Amino acid sequence: MPATPQRVLPVNVVQALRPGFFHETAIDKRPVEGPVAVHELGVDGDRQIDSSHGGPDQAVYAYADEDAAWWAAELGRDVPPGLFGENLRLRGVDVSGARIGERWRIGDVLLEVRMPRTPCQNLSLRVGIEGFHMRFNRAGRVGALLRVVEPGTLTAGDEVELVSRPEHDVTVSLLATGADAVHMRGLLESGVPLARKVKGKAERVVARAERQAGIQQ
Repeated sequence: MPATPQRVLPVNVVQALRPGFFHETAIDKRPVEGPVAVHELGVDGDRQIDSSHGGPDQAVYAYADEDAAWWAAELGRDVPPGLFGENLRLRGVDVSGARIGERWRIGDVLLEVRMPRTPCQNLSLRVGIEGFHMRFNRAGRVGALLRVVEPGTLTAGDEVELVSRPEHDVTVSLLATGADAVHMRGLLESGVPLARKVKGKAERVVARAERQAGIQQ
């Protein structure tokens, strides 16, 4: 069978702010028509209420249509674009299987995979299932937070071109569910410039393993 074309389905931006677990949330995203500008801090028309969920390393959130279909089967309900708060619903792209530092070209926008999405209670409120955000993370189908390397414009239907893929083995899913010290050391030694959160996590995992090895000697 021919490979599934790698494409953007809808581009989603904030429809309205909703009550969240601690404060208002911008998780309610819906598809928009036509070309959409993408800049250093995200998609035009989008909003980030919590500063811990924002910044250049978390500018755009991408989710795989195939992972959404998996959740639809698990939950026995539709998972329409934007339900999980994603800006880009992608088809044919293994988003959670992407490597940290991988780069994609969509339209004239260049994006870099920086880290997994860390779900919070607002996702559970959005879906209407208590504790769903923890289940979401355990499944490893969390989607990827992206940095905008080159701003530009993209639109639904654009192809997703893989521009580069690092040599290490740490994927979005592995980082979300718990990469071991061997993988984390490989990530640190790969030469890929890492987001501060990712670098800190990798260093802690490696340091913990080294301390344990020292105790056992």
